[in-house]
Amino acid sequence: MKRKSKNRVHVKLHPVMTFIFIVLIVIIASGILKLLNFSGTYNALGTVKLEYTSTTESVTSLLNLRGVKYIFSNTVSNFANFTVLSHLIIVLLGIGVMEYSGFLKVAIELLTKHAKKNLITFVIVLSCVLASIVDNLPFIAFIPLAALIFKYGKRNPNIGIIASFAALTCGYGLSLFFTGVDSALMKMTVNAAHVLMPEYAMNQFSMVAIMFVSIIVVSIAITLLTENYIAKNIPKYEFSEDELDEIETEQLTKPQIKGLVLAGLGSVAYLLIFIYNIIPGLPFSGNFLNYSEAIYIDKLFGANSFFANGFVFIVTMLFIIWGLLYGIGAKTIKNNREFVDALGHSLNGIGKTLVFIFAGATFISIFKQTNIGNVVVVLLTNLIVNSHFTGLALVILLFLASAISTLFVPSSLGKWVIMSSQVVPTFLNVGISAEFTQIVFRFGECMTLGLTPVFAYYIVYLAYLERYNRNEKSMSLATSFKYQLPYSLCIGGILLAIIILWYIISLPLGIGGTINI
Repeated sequence: MKRKSKNRVHVKLHPVMTFIFIVLIVIIASGILKLLNFSGTYNALGTVKLEYTSTTESVTSLLNLRGVKYIFSNTVSNFANFTVLSHLIIVLLGIGVMEYSGFLKVAIELLTKHAKKNLITFVIVLSCVLASIVDNLPFIAFIPLAALIFKYGKRNPNIGIIASFAALTCGYGLSLFFTGVDSALMKMTVNAAHVLMPEYAMNQFSMVAIMFVSIIVVSIAITLLTENYIAKNIPKYEFSEDELDEIETEQLTKPQIKGLVLAGLGSVAYLLIFIYNIIPGLPFSGNFLNYSEAIYIDKLFGANSFFANGFVFIVTMLFIIWGLLYGIGAKTIKNNREFVDALGHSLNGIGKTLVFIFAGATFISIFKQTNIGNVVVVLLTNLIVNSHFTGLALVILLFLASAISTLFVPSSLGKWVIMSSQVVPTFLNVGISAEFTQIVFRFGECMTLGLTPVFAYYIVYLAYLERYNRNEKSMSLATSFKYQLPYSLCIGGILLAIIILWYIISLPLGIGGTINI
């Protein structure tokens, strides 16, 4: 007799359920690691006096009554205070007005009508890489915008989501313009260098050459990988009849042209006001700068600056001006009721996204509370310091240590505050400059930032993949990871090759920046 074939059913675990299971694993692991005394000790450097203090990072167990109290007492407040949640809702208000009024459709059509799809992808990718100057805001704005750009171009929106997230994460440590994060890292780097060399100095342009080359090469590589691999290997996106009607190409009408002119004039006036107020030295200018800081980038994007605290709303208002003025001119927004409807347009169906964010915020807060990440960073730092490696071997070791530690502690400052105090002097002792040390650290971050759900903005990426998912099954955490892995391996290999090439040839890093001291 022939055996009847049995249909095997492969059930993908929903991302929310995956986060719940990971939370349980983290709680159990924290208890076990605490029993095993999983900890690490390092020498922390004081910011005022250059004196080392022995500091121990150890795991906090949540597998006890205190841990249960923490979870139940802080879950709601952690979700309510989760920055990603508030920023996403605010930005979606602006995107909603642009989408509802038709501004996005018309503007994207005008910009992309005669452009090749590879060029459009490259522009999006390059914009995402360069956007690191405004820290984490691009993760909120570019991911939904990239999805809409691909959608209005009659392409799979998930390609835009995957490519934009890859560019934002792989390009996070690549900054042609000196950023607030770069400034904070440089202060730590110079402070650590002063232990051995009290007169050591770095400047804002000491890394610009290697950064410029890396940005161009990485942007090209992400574009090629997106078009030649990702676009061909993800599930097809079936457009509904309503979507096809929405994105149908039409000739510009006079009201639409009027709307574009109004939107352009309004946004120019808005931007001129802000640009004038961030330029120091002109009559009545520079009002939005924080003059308690020493260098310009800190005055603009420092921790207590106007832009640092209000930049999300500034961008949202620009989006609203574009959408509203276009809507008035094109007569797609005729009254205040329609304007309010437009504000909520992108929030329609956001319920599932909020569930994703709640699950992700809960996991991240619990993982951070266990302190496992900081212990891993300390142990990797000690591995570098005690390796007795020199030259290229030491450089590669730091690159890999940075990549691994980013999986547990995505924050650049969170890692470097531990690593810099010992790693920078270690590199200086073997003749490698502090600025090159910082570059190796940042390039290592780029390799794995897009692979870790501990990174708060991974939740946005995952939620939008699910939002545009056309399959019966939900988007799984493993699938979202699988999409980013090729970028991680490719860009990690490219950045490591650039580091090795720069080291071997001993090219200048930038203006006043060298590899060897």
